[in-house]
Order: sequence, then C-alpha cells, then structure tokens
Amino acid sequence: MAECPSLSGCISQGSSKEEAIEKIKGAIEVYTAALAEDGIPVPEDRLDAILVAV
Repeated sequence: MAECPSLSGCISQGSSKEEAIEKIKGAIEVYTAALAEDGIPVPEDRLDAILVAV
C-alpha cells in the first residue's frame, strides 16, 4: 500500500513495493489534475520521508 499524506485520501496499492510506488505516482497525477480542473491549488508537501510496509 502507498499513500500520499499531502493529498488526503490519495492511496494506492500493488503486489510489490515497486508496483505500489508506480501506482501511487499515477494516482498523484490524477488527483492533482482533478484539483487543477476544479481550480483548487495543490497542497504543499508536508512530509520528507517515505514509508513502505511489506
């Protein structure tokens, strides 16, 4: 499972760490595109670390 804490509810998962990372990258792109479409600014990053639990 991968989550982007700066984007509330932006969560994805994969069968491996690499797949979860690739999927969350896609989820972040879709999330930020939806924000832009609605005229909502993208929140600033709140976290400088990545946690991967296997």
